[in-house]
Amino acid sequence: MSGGGQGLPRTLSEVVRFGLSARHVADRFEKPAGVDGLDAPTPAEAGSLGLDLSHLPEQSMDPIAIVGLDLAKRIFQVHGARADGSVALRKKLSRPQVLTFFAQLPTCIVAMEACASAHEWGRAIRELGHEVRLIPPIYVKPFIKRQKNDAADAEAIAEAASRPTMRFVAIKSEAQQARAMIFRTRDLLVRQRTQLINALRGHLAEHGIVAPQGATNVRQLALAIDDVATALDPLVADLSRLYLDQIRDLDARISELEKRVAQEAKRSGMTSRLMTMPGIGPITAMAIETFAPPMATFKRGRDFAAWLGLVPRQFSSGGKQVLGRVSKMGQRDIRRLLIIGAMTVIRWSIRKGAPAGSWLARMLPRKPRLVLAIALANKMARAAWAMLMKNESYRAPVPAA
Repeated sequence: MSGGGQGLPRTLSEVVRFGLSARHVADRFEKPAGVDGLDAPTPAEAGSLGLDLSHLPEQSMDPIAIVGLDLAKRIFQVHGARADGSVALRKKLSRPQVLTFFAQLPTCIVAMEACASAHEWGRAIRELGHEVRLIPPIYVKPFIKRQKNDAADAEAIAEAASRPTMRFVAIKSEAQQARAMIFRTRDLLVRQRTQLINALRGHLAEHGIVAPQGATNVRQLALAIDDVATALDPLVADLSRLYLDQIRDLDARISELEKRVAQEAKRSGMTSRLMTMPGIGPITAMAIETFAPPMATFKRGRDFAAWLGLVPRQFSSGGKQVLGRVSKMGQRDIRRLLIIGAMTVIRWSIRKGAPAGSWLARMLPRKPRLVLAIALANKMARAAWAMLMKNESYRAPVPAA
């Protein structure tokens, strides 16, 4: 009898028909149900073979308390555990079977990794009455035992979700994911435009045409291409115009998306309040509303700043505090946009002058700009948390006397 093969006996009578001794069968059934593919014997089967299994513990009949669901495209793995952590079920489901399975399952906790399609599945399963918990994949990995497979992943998800100190991801609504799509689409088009501009600059530099970096300097390249004095090879000129056409097309699409972002931002009171802060525009405000969890999740503003990765990373041990660079953990888009907004405020303050006696005015002569920008982004994140928790617009801090 080979383990895991086809036709593996699962009941006591089937095992006996394979010629195993009663003592061997009893030893095998001293293991919990489901181990090695064997089901626990019924009292009738044990009595017919003259086996005394009264010394064995009774199988727990407690209901399933938590289910770990390993998401996939076609085949999903389910791991059910009781309140004491014992295994209740292990099952594979096809995609059409998932909702049917959870509709028939008594109400329990359903845990999943916060990965692709997790929010859509979370909303659907939550509508069936279950409590859904999404876990960052990085927090699940330490609970995987030895081998990496779907069954081990589902078990690790259930184990991680049962920890009392585990941190979970809030399920996003369809409206939030729609706004996230606008943001991601614009971000993608901006990256594609940057790639085209850099490629065009690189090609033309080989023919003696050089222009500064940035989308605003593409016009210089266009004028140089059309200038007869440059005497470019006709093939180079034609291909360069192809690049310019693509860049213009992306410019138009990006402008259209930015108008759509501004319209969506004006509809929400949350984004309207955020835009009253210097350095936060429609894109940053929408990113905070879309990608950040509810602000009530954080006890204080510094917790929100730490979640964004705007605090030093700790390497402390033995009571000695050692701080390094910013951790760069959490939501990278919000962190990047806050730093960009902080740099804009700093450049404006350098040209126009910061308010006398303000924190920025004291720090500008003492710190490098990028270091100051990260510190200012931290303060902006904490201020944003306070504004959203108190439903207030931005109030400029009072300069120190």
